[in-house]
Amino acid sequence: MFLKWPGAKKSPSEPSRSIGSRALENNSEHGIHPSWLIILTSLWLATVGNLALWQELVRLPEMNDLRGLWFGASFALLIGSLICIVLSLLCWRWTLKPLISIFLITAAVGGYFMLSYGVVIDSTMMVNVLQTDLRESRDLTSWKLLLVVLVFAILPMVWLWRLQVKHLKVLPQFGHNALLFVAGCALSVAAVLPIYQDFASTMRNNVQLRFLINPLNTFYALSDLALQPFQRSTGAIVPLGLDVKLGASYGNQPKAPLLVLVVGETARSGNFGINGYGRETTPELVQLQKNSDQRGELIGFRNVWSCGTSTATALPCMFSHLGKSAFEDGSQSYENLIDVLQRAGLAVIWLENQSGCKGICDRVPSVSTDRLNDPKFCSNGECFDEVMLQQLSERMAALPIDRLDKGVVVVMHQMGSHGPAYYKRSPEAFKKFQPECSTNILQDCTRAQVINAYDNTLLYTDHFLNSVVKFLKDIHPNAQTAMMYVADHGESLGENNIYLHGLPYAIAPDVQKRVPWISWLSNDFLQRSRINPACLNQQKDKLLSHDNYFHSVLGLMDIQTTVYKPELDVYAACTSK
Repeated sequence: MFLKWPGAKKSPSEPSRSIGSRALENNSEHGIHPSWLIILTSLWLATVGNLALWQELVRLPEMNDLRGLWFGASFALLIGSLICIVLSLLCWRWTLKPLISIFLITAAVGGYFMLSYGVVIDSTMMVNVLQTDLRESRDLTSWKLLLVVLVFAILPMVWLWRLQVKHLKVLPQFGHNALLFVAGCALSVAAVLPIYQDFASTMRNNVQLRFLINPLNTFYALSDLALQPFQRSTGAIVPLGLDVKLGASYGNQPKAPLLVLVVGETARSGNFGINGYGRETTPELVQLQKNSDQRGELIGFRNVWSCGTSTATALPCMFSHLGKSAFEDGSQSYENLIDVLQRAGLAVIWLENQSGCKGICDRVPSVSTDRLNDPKFCSNGECFDEVMLQQLSERMAALPIDRLDKGVVVVMHQMGSHGPAYYKRSPEAFKKFQPECSTNILQDCTRAQVINAYDNTLLYTDHFLNSVVKFLKDIHPNAQTAMMYVADHGESLGENNIYLHGLPYAIAPDVQKRVPWISWLSNDFLQRSRINPACLNQQKDKLLSHDNYFHSVLGLMDIQTTVYKPELDVYAACTSK
């Protein structure tokens, strides 16, 4: 044995080691054990990362005693054990820190939105996230979101990446991971058993809690989406209405029919003045209804229920022939209403002022307003809905002449009342209700300000719909015209601290599911279709849903096919034969 003084020469038998290899050896020998890092991460996520869950749990009356405290502690232990189980399967030498970082960021972002807007995270919400465009992303981004991510994800990640972690060989790492997995399973069972009856009852009566378990809710939703292609048929889209033909009204027609389908966005029926709301949010439509004369009739249905609580689910279901139940359970993809109208020989065009038609308009001519730059209606990459009326006559004239001679269907997909930046959805001239919430951080506003901002968007939608009717009146000498407005879903405006939309349908409040349905039919169109408007007005409170939409459009346009179900056509009962 030799004493080594500074500057002493190395023994010839001592192997040479680089600085990097010595640091690696030191890291491997003296760092924290990866199992302890997984346990610490699981505890952090189960407690701090689940503030939205604990906030919801505290609101339950049965949680306000020692039994409730014991329940909460056991629930936290269960969540920590489940996270530990997942991490034990995925975390190895080169994946440990990256995967923990992903968990931290996911938990911070998910926690922010659940706490801020009262939303939950399921597969439907993840579809909305994945289909979010740049405009929607801007609306959802705020300094509070960045601050939350900084405090609850970035700072822990800085600590994580500076931390020395022992590097185990593959076999020892496998053994420790297996031990951690078994321990996690045992601990989760031990956590649930003492509270099983309370746990089963609470989860059964408060379904939303399972969608608040952060960040496992996000990963479960993503895995569910990933498996859907295997659950559904991977074959080609099934053609629909191959036997379609035009009805008798097209024989020797003096003028072709023109139907404008306005697809509303985030419109709750209860906030429409024409449906009995205490505020005048639809003054132009009310006036149009009062002035119904030889020019046309306005009819509104007030008891209509959506097919889903988000555009991604409601819109495809709305244009499907299947109806809500069959659409959700179906394993096969079919063509939709737009395809049937086109197959019948009509001229069809889709105008898009939203985040996309969700595949509905893929096989027909379409125009997206994000490519327009109209200085009157557009700024910062976003346009008010009136832009869809600009050059509409020219767009229709460019469609095939043989189809134009038969009839035209124009679909307008609104920006409407899309939140949370409601203040962006109404021009200055329509900001009647003040003060309005002028930020996308709704929790920074009073509920009255949020409602004011939302109601202003409906005031603008009212003006837009009246503008569509004016367009149809102006084009009246050349066509028999009609308009149908139906929204895709509703919206929560702070009731029970819930904002926006997208909650699972079974637990979503009615305001997210009840939507307006408004029709304007010109006198010529009424005569052509033989519809009795007085009869329709008597049906204004009849229970309807998006299931009626497909068949009602076919009925209005007198399209004959075995796919059409007259019992679901809202106009059929008031049509004389």
